[in-house]
Amino acid sequence: MCTAVDSAEIIILSDDDDEDISCSEASVLFVEDVKKKKSDCPLPPTALDEDLVVTFSRRAEVLPHARYDCPIHPFTATDCEIGGPVASNQLICDQCFCYICDKLASSCVMWCHSGVCHCNSHKRSDFWNNLRNSSLLGRLKAFNLTLSELDAHLRHAETMLQKFRQELAAQFSLFQKGKAVEEYGLSIPNQQGLIYDYTPVYELVSSFLNKADKQGGRAAAIMRLGAAEDFIRHFQVTGAFIIKSPTANAAEAKVLLLQRVISSLQRQMVMDDFTPEFARKLQDFYKKLYFPTELKSLRNSLCVRPWDDVLLVSVLKGQNVTGVRKDKGKKDVLIEQISIVSLRTEVLQRQHRYRELCRYLRVVQSDDSKLLLQLRDLIPFFMCMAADFTSALVTLFPPVNPPASRFTPHVFHFYLCIFTTATAPKMVASQSEQLYYSETTWEPINGAVPLKRDGLVKFALRVQRCCPAVFTDSQCWTSLLTIVNAPHGSVTALPAPSPQFLHEAKDVVNLIVLDQQWTNIQIPRNFQAVYPDQALLLLVTGALSLRILNSALSPVLPVLNTFKDNAWALQWLWDSLSSSAERLSSFLQELTQEMTDITGSPVTLRLYPQASQCQLADSLSH
Repeated sequence: MCTAVDSAEIIILSDDDDEDISCSEASVLFVEDVKKKKSDCPLPPTALDEDLVVTFSRRAEVLPHARYDCPIHPFTATDCEIGGPVASNQLICDQCFCYICDKLASSCVMWCHSGVCHCNSHKRSDFWNNLRNSSLLGRLKAFNLTLSELDAHLRHAETMLQKFRQELAAQFSLFQKGKAVEEYGLSIPNQQGLIYDYTPVYELVSSFLNKADKQGGRAAAIMRLGAAEDFIRHFQVTGAFIIKSPTANAAEAKVLLLQRVISSLQRQMVMDDFTPEFARKLQDFYKKLYFPTELKSLRNSLCVRPWDDVLLVSVLKGQNVTGVRKDKGKKDVLIEQISIVSLRTEVLQRQHRYRELCRYLRVVQSDDSKLLLQLRDLIPFFMCMAADFTSALVTLFPPVNPPASRFTPHVFHFYLCIFTTATAPKMVASQSEQLYYSETTWEPINGAVPLKRDGLVKFALRVQRCCPAVFTDSQCWTSLLTIVNAPHGSVTALPAPSPQFLHEAKDVVNLIVLDQQWTNIQIPRNFQAVYPDQALLLLVTGALSLRILNSALSPVLPVLNTFKDNAWALQWLWDSLSSSAERLSSFLQELTQEMTDITGSPVTLRLYPQASQCQLADSLSH
């Protein structure tokens, strides 16, 4: 509806459905409440009867849009017409975009091209949608990705893959042609033929994988799998000459390249924050690859359980202690490749989820029992990091195949230090050898309390019983005796107990140290009631006596030197050794030779225990 005000036309907007209002050109109308503007401008009585009146108008700005949404040129939709433009679909305005190319229609070379004719495309057709996806996704379409999943990194990865495919095809073509012997600088009389060296192809793929490493995230995963799809079909050409290099033969080189791809992808799938859907698309793509004979063993290498897998979660949370789950009659067993087990071990350590890690390692099964055992041997360490020394000791000494039986002297000292100080290095370990080679600073374990002295003695004696490497090592004995020879408080020596206690202690100590059951050690309470520290020293001294009587201990002087402030305990050791005069004699000869080697002059120790003890004590004091 229109009315005139001072010869100017006013357009009235009405909500009356019966009134027909049309405009011949696109415009924006600024309207105001007429009744509120009575004092601002004089309007005729007819205009004042209306609620709204247009006071200003201008042509609308046309924003970028797909051709089928053009407000200027009508569009006729068809399902899959590609022979030529339908109706006036080829007409465009300055802001029309091609739905297929996702760029201005004026720059689309296929806009009116017969056989593809992009001007007829629109979003309500499966045909055109598939064509659009193929055009925009490129090689990414093979991964079953959607346009909503694309970002700048994935688009860049797709561009790099396209370029790599062209370069790889050219390089593999050169490999198939071969090179003459002379080109390799070889001079073989009466020999003609070609050499087929795959090394340049291998280096090209390696270079591209290096670029993928720098990308990271989803783009890196796509680049790695895209490269694998290309090189996995390569084959070796047989020639007259063979170059002895793993990268010169295509079959061997492909194994190395695919193993690298798999290793990187496994790490990403375990450590990166991939959505379950994206990880599944990577796995589906990998399963569809062609695996020649030399690569068939790697076919299932990307079968990685996501972290939210029902069985895996139940194991980590302690709800499943067997690693086996039945679902609708199907049996699901927690079996993972050793590389995946190692990666999960690393992740859980970095996240300080030590208890969950222990539950996982106890039940998971793997294809490499030796490496899995190495990881399981770390369970006591992980329990220590969880501040649970009691559970750590239990896991060190199970009835069958105890981890302590595989200790080295270094590992023994490592645990002895942890139990003594309640500190540990903040590190990520995958095998026991890393524990003592780490240069990481030791820090207090949150919530941990050092073991009492009797607990340390029980731990050490149990290790000695089940581990020959610790039992025979002199330094291990020195470390343990240094602990038990040192008193609590500021006193420099342990007071000598009564002669009656020393005499009665022999039977108690022999009963304990001669017991071959290493699964547990029981120390009678009444044995420690009066002389607790002295009782533990005599217990370890009795074990040392058994060790010396068993075979030679070298070097022995550092071990005996730990008794320098407790001569009464050294005398007690001598009395224990006197039970075998022959072994005591040979021990004194060994000791004499060791002291001679240290002093550089002959030293004579007489066979009489009391005299030998006094002479030895005097030597140790100097």
